[in-house]
Amino acid sequence: MTIRFDNRVAIVTGAGGGIGRAYALELARRGAKVVVNDLGGARDGTGHSDAATQVVAEIEALGGEAIANGGSVTEYDAMVAMVADAKAKWGRVDILINNAGILRDKSFTKMDPADFELVVKVHLIGSAFATKAVWDVMREQNYGRILMTSSSTGLYGNFGQANYGAAKLGLVGLTKTLAIEGAKNNIRVNNIAPIAATRMTEDIFPEAAFALFSPELVAPAGLFLVSEDAPTNVTLGAGGGIVHGANVTMTHGAKLPEDARTPEGVAALYTEMTDRAGESVPQTGAEQSGLVMRLLQG
Repeated sequence: MTIRFDNRVAIVTGAGGGIGRAYALELARRGAKVVVNDLGGARDGTGHSDAATQVVAEIEALGGEAIANGGSVTEYDAMVAMVADAKAKWGRVDILINNAGILRDKSFTKMDPADFELVVKVHLIGSAFATKAVWDVMREQNYGRILMTSSSTGLYGNFGQANYGAAKLGLVGLTKTLAIEGAKNNIRVNNIAPIAATRMTEDIFPEAAFALFSPELVAPAGLFLVSEDAPTNVTLGAGGGIVHGANVTMTHGAKLPEDARTPEGVAALYTEMTDRAGESVPQTGAEQSGLVMRLLQG
């Protein structure tokens, strides 16, 4: 089965280069009309450029339809205006890929609070703003596909990226909650943790790795997660032609004896309560409470 996006309207933030550009071009090749959003700033979020306009020109050269948008994801009114422009031109918005991001890496001891705040604002708050701007449109349509962009840093941690990691794991929680809230209106919300050689990673990846980890190799997983038959509440890691699942899991736990509900009691049963054999993947937060109730009744 060929996955197509004919008659679908997609917004891709941070689409002036790298992974976002790859998403926008492939969506257009497969029939989507695309809003190419990009402030056009540098990796640290400063400055502006006409990057979005250049990608629109590439899409038009392919015979596709696209418009450029230079709004910042950190400004909610700009996201509302972007969605309104897309709806005015094409009548609907079916897909949102939250891809915009910046980096301001430093060890936590050297990190300025303003750099922590801005990275969280762009990645986490910016994704929430763009999603909020399109949410009611998708509810009214009874159709929507939203993709958040997490990271291995958010999922697993990385030295020098406390701000980035905090934002990226926050997006996992946002994904999970909106997947639950959107279900009744056929809004599916997923998350991707990409590995790609872009300007965001140019000083991390060795030069030889660039060809192996091109942004185009992330696009297949991303487009699957915003397709008609996409799952929901899923996180996929993707890069170099490899795709894997990433999950927040829960162990079976252990019940503390009534006479040992103390720090010492936790220490005594720590190995049992953290044993990962047979762990589960909860679909809602209520499953944690359910586990506790089962153990109390057992």
